[in-house]
Amino acid sequence: MSKPTVAILGASADPSKFGYKSLKAHLQQGYQVFPVNPKGGEIEGLTVYTSLTEVPAELDRISVYLPPAIGLTVLDEVAAKGCKELWLNPGSDAPEVIERARELGFDPIQACSIVDVMSE
Repeated sequence: MSKPTVAILGASADPSKFGYKSLKAHLQQGYQVFPVNPKGGEIEGLTVYTSLTEVPAELDRISVYLPPAIGLTVLDEVAAKGCKELWLNPGSDAPEVIERARELGFDPIQACSIVDVMSE
């Protein structure tokens, strides 16, 4: 069976940031993780994609760790890529982001994906 896939929008190489903690948590639980950050580079040996459109896989989950103003700008990209679950983590889940996600056909999950994945 193939591993579940997740894109972390706002992935970070800084261990104090949730974009890093989420990446590590998903890896520990057996996910194939695709970090996304416009800066690119590498985190924990994984290639960091500069945009969601570059991710070379179908995604089960997209987990968002972006300020609402930036989150709004990537939702069209999220819709174009598609995923089974869209997670808006605390701080990224402003009302306008939730509303736009719903307009695009998502039923966004407003919760911490780290807590969810660690309870699997």
